[in-house]
Amino acid sequence: MIRKTIYGLIILLFASLGFWVGLYIVSNDLVMVPDTLPQLELGVIALGALLGLLVGVVSAPWIIRGGLKLTVVVDQHLVKTPTQDLIMGSLGLIFGLIIANLLGAILSTMGAIGKAIWLLGTLLLGYLGLSVAVKKREDIVSLFSSLPRFGKEKLTKAETKAQQTKVLDTSVIIDGRIAELCQSGFIEGVLLVPVFVVDELRHIADSADLLKRNRGRRGLDILNAMKKSADIKVQIYENAKGLDDIAEVDAKLVKLGQKLGAKIITNDYNLNKVAELQGVKVLNINELANAIKPVVLPGEEMTVMVVKDGKEMGQGVAYLDDGTMIVVDGGKRYMGQTISVLVTSVLQTAAGRMIFAKPKGTDKRAEAAGQVVGGVNAIG
Repeated sequence: MIRKTIYGLIILLFASLGFWVGLYIVSNDLVMVPDTLPQLELGVIALGALLGLLVGVVSAPWIIRGGLKLTVVVDQHLVKTPTQDLIMGSLGLIFGLIIANLLGAILSTMGAIGKAIWLLGTLLLGYLGLSVAVKKREDIVSLFSSLPRFGKEKLTKAETKAQQTKVLDTSVIIDGRIAELCQSGFIEGVLLVPVFVVDELRHIADSADLLKRNRGRRGLDILNAMKKSADIKVQIYENAKGLDDIAEVDAKLVKLGQKLGAKIITNDYNLNKVAELQGVKVLNINELANAIKPVVLPGEEMTVMVVKDGKEMGQGVAYLDDGTMIVVDGGKRYMGQTISVLVTSVLQTAAGRMIFAKPKGTDKRAEAAGQVVGGVNAIG
């Protein structure tokens, strides 16, 4: 309907233009019409309107097609342009045109030359205003922020809203701990679940692999439970405009975090690093789990159960209740026993924390038996 309306308006515009051209020709005697045949003037006007109508019929589809292509290109460019650049560029353009209009009042008194200068000055000042405002947007914002009326008090609400918005990754939904964290009240604000994350969960749930299928269904169940909970604000974010040309889900999440100024909640190590490189803040569930583990210092005593061999000869391995691995030097002989150990060192890695310890009382037995050298004491 809209396309037909535009088509008709274009034809009417060209027909009106042809009518005006014919009228102009007759009024200025550009075509000699005998006085005995005044009806020829109407014929010239009608011919102009008819020619304009024909030109409009032929050119209207091309104009509409070109306009649609131009609209798509402009729309794609605007989507990729940050919101701050659009706002500052628009303000700069407006100020440039205002200055050009003020100068136009003076230049218009200079005749045709003045009007030509005015036209060129308008184009130049408009472009300069747009370009300078975009390039100096941070300085302009900081200048207004220093004023009492435009200070931090005015920006607090917008900044707080952006900080409270968090985007959920597929892995953190499947993990399930995010639901318990939200129930505990440690995570506030709105949790956005992009529609492409939901699609990925659905694809995993439909996988032929049993393990993947169970993981996907678990993620969907957790997401439904979170949406039904009155204490958790979960929204499905369906506006994927500008993200369709990005294939990977992780890249879409990072781009969406940049677009919304939101944080990403994940437990994916690679996504964490990529997001940090691109300036997007990340809340990593695994880092949170490591941070809340009890602090263990060298020299502390703890009671553990040695459950298996270590990689090195004579080592035993034990685990704390939170899954932290303890490597017990010389603990192989205590396999299956609960013993007291002394912490010798603690190693923090990206995968988690590892504690090194030795059985308590080892040094005392060595002293009682004499100094040990290569497995044989000093006495022999």
